[in-house]
Amino acid sequence: MALELKFKTPKLWRRMACFMYEGLILFGLGLIPGVVGAFFTAIFNLTSVEDVDLGLRVLSFGIYAAYFTWFWSQRGQTLPMQTWHIQVVTWEGKRLTHRQAFLRFLACWIWIVPSAILSWLIGLSLWQTVMAAMMGFGAYAGLSYLHPTKQFWHDALCGTQLIHKKDIQACLQDH
Repeated sequence: MALELKFKTPKLWRRMACFMYEGLILFGLGLIPGVVGAFFTAIFNLTSVEDVDLGLRVLSFGIYAAYFTWFWSQRGQTLPMQTWHIQVVTWEGKRLTHRQAFLRFLACWIWIVPSAILSWLIGLSLWQTVMAAMMGFGAYAGLSYLHPTKQFWHDALCGTQLIHKKDIQACLQDH
């Protein structure tokens, strides 16, 4: 007899609290390319960090990709997800492969890309861009209410789901 696990999607407020905490972690990780840029600016006598801007953006993307891909595939959780008892698993309840975790990372950019493109196209200031991003985050998060299991749409696209960590422990104990 196959083990059938049913998971509840964590409440949106829990997922958004985790999202905010994740932002703090990403801010810290984002300091690494800043230090690298300052180092190259000083060593090579560059006039500004803008001379290495594209390289730093690629480095940032790589650091973020490695962070999420590793944690999601190895543990199913980042530190903020662990704190809020949220885990990412496949629809079958299994741990993500490295490929699935990386594809989920790419799909997660749906949170940022639309507002970034819109801001760039219409020439918004920094603060207007921040406000557009916040509105975009809120709108995208709200779209999860349209999903049958209240999952984010990038999870539906990737065949993954966010679950309450304690649910998986309780299901496994019952079986």
